Amino acid sequence: MKITKVVLAYSGGLDTSIIIPWLKENYGCEVIAYAADVGQGEELAPLHEKALQTGASKVYIEDLREEFVTEYIYPMLKAGAVYEGKYLMGTSIARPVIAKRQVEIAAREGAEAVAHGCTGKGNDQVRFELTFRSLNPQLQVIAPWREWSLRSRQEEIAYAEEHGIEVPVTKEKPYSMDRNLWHISYEGGVLEDPAQPPEENMFQLTVSPEQAPDDPEEVEIQFEQGVPVAVDGQAYAPVALIEHLNQLGGKHGIGRIDIVENRLVGIKSRGVYETPGGTILYAAHQELEYLTLERDTMHYKELISKKYAELVYNGQWFSPLREALDAFVNKTQERVTGTVRLKLWKGHCLPIARKSPYSLYREDLATFEADTVYNQKDAEGFIKLFGLPQQVWNMVKKG
Repeated sequence: MKITKVVLAYSGGLDTSIIIPWLKENYGCEVIAYAADVGQGEELAPLHEKALQTGASKVYIEDLREEFVTEYIYPMLKAGAVYEGKYLMGTSIARPVIAKRQVEIAAREGAEAVAHGCTGKGNDQVRFELTFRSLNPQLQVIAPWREWSLRSRQEEIAYAEEHGIEVPVTKEKPYSMDRNLWHISYEGGVLEDPAQPPEENMFQLTVSPEQAPDDPEEVEIQFEQGVPVAVDGQAYAPVALIEHLNQLGGKHGIGRIDIVENRLVGIKSRGVYETPGGTILYAAHQELEYLTLERDTMHYKELISKKYAELVYNGQWFSPLREALDAFVNKTQERVTGTVRLKLWKGHCLPIARKSPYSLYREDLATFEADTVYNQKDAEGFIKLFGLPQQVWNMVKKG
């Protein structure tokens, strides 16, 4: 099929800045630039003019922040999904909402193809293209990194300079940055050596823990059925709530991680992330689950949380398994309602108090003082029966 029109996922960064002229030169097609507002802030301001200047025939810039939070971030939060024990997946979770709208714009514009600026070594190519294939498998996909002769950031910078395109990456500061409402990620360049620490001036959302206030600050998060709804007694809309916690967490140096992670394509990569508000929400949500979830349910949920994280990281958001897991998660969240108070101090986020109308904690059962509801003699029979298989196994083993 001849491609006459393509919708490009456009960020204005190095890759997508040079893809517009590259597509026109190599495919002779009309290029429509599409930028999703998922919380990049001031980065969006120059995109419309910049895309037109570099050859786009039309530009879409759409605010998807509300949908991003309520339909993607909050389900992930309720699932407790964390990749490899550290990564809160700010980049991963943004891709399906962006790609979904890209497919819808392609249908509106009658485009035969969609394009992205993901490299052939990364995870994002999978996340975008699995969404494309799930929602409209008839669309052709153009991935310039898998086609062009450019092989490095330095060659991309040179291409941009030759075509008079300004890019936010220089040879002196060559790392790649991805920002949205949930986090900022940094990769490449000076970070490619995992033995080297990140430079302090790189961080944008958080102060260093050493420079954070000496006095701790307490914050109380209120949840209803696993969803955060208020901070310190004040109700917040979803986007505003995360923005507020980002500011609060960033002030105290909370939410930085430095990880060598396993990419889906089999490569280990080093990433540095800032997720201040998300770190607070995860800590508070988990603490409330400790109080309100029955033991077997909580332990089983821990198992599926890991699988949920893999689905998000691997780009399988629009999979039947993720939908099925959401049904389980939503059932577990029916009584995850209450408040959690946390202490923020120099990079630490410490839950210190929690309460819920559905609390399963009973002081009369847990107390070390005298009680009338727990007969300690019952424990003897329980231990004998619970340990019987282990006892028999070892008796037979000894002969």
